[in-house]
Amino acid sequence: MQKIKTFFVESWDELKNKVSWSSFNELQGSAILVLVASTIFALVIGGIDWVFKTGLEWFYREF
Repeated sequence: MQKIKTFFVESWDELKNKVSWSSFNELQGSAILVLVASTIFALVIGGIDWVFKTGLEWFYREF
């Protein structure tokens, strides 16, 4: 039982004193970057999907 208590005490100490936490502005900038990158990625994948769908529809109509 003592090992478990020691684990939690040391973990809490490490979180409070040894971890460098990002500032709010850094987190906000990272969140915006992820949002923009995800949107661009979704648009590219959607465009590829649309091209394949349109191409296959044309192919099956013509042949």
